[in-house]
Amino acid sequence: MTDETTLWKCSPSQWLNLGPFSAAIALSIGIAIGGSFFPPVWFGLGVPLAYAIWRYLVVRCHGFELSTQRLRITTGVINQQIDEIELYRVKDTLTIRSWWMRLTGLATISLQTSDRSLPHLLIPAIRNGEALREQLRQQVEAQRDTKRVREMDFDETGNADGEIDADVSGGPA
Repeated sequence: MTDETTLWKCSPSQWLNLGPFSAAIALSIGIAIGGSFFPPVWFGLGVPLAYAIWRYLVVRCHGFELSTQRLRITTGVINQQIDEIELYRVKDTLTIRSWWMRLTGLATISLQTSDRSLPHLLIPAIRNGEALREQLRQQVEAQRDTKRVREMDFDETGNADGEIDADVSGGPA
């Protein structure tokens, strides 16, 4: 049995909060303008500030850790949930880089897995996404070789690799 080693650990970028932070700033400006005409409105400034802090914490507390055997996903600000995907269960990876991600040097990695609790996983807005995807691919293959596991897909009829059921005996079906 080999020891497990952490290879990569990261949280998504706060660039994910650009929209919510912009909305909180715009709402704060609106409240400040309204407060100049009606002073009790100033108490409303706490709402967009609390919202921006909460959004920051949600992204900050969302963590990913890649080890030699599994991918661990941690979510939750107050109550924490930790889920794991064994690497040999990863079926496919996809790197997504929208225009704003290319400008900021970020990428999102999408994983298709055979894990029942996480069949589809997004690792959003991370730095060096292409390098992580390649490292993940290499670790998946290494784990499959170690465990002597191969991934096989079945179509709707239950056949492997999309084969068609055919009666070759010539007799009645």
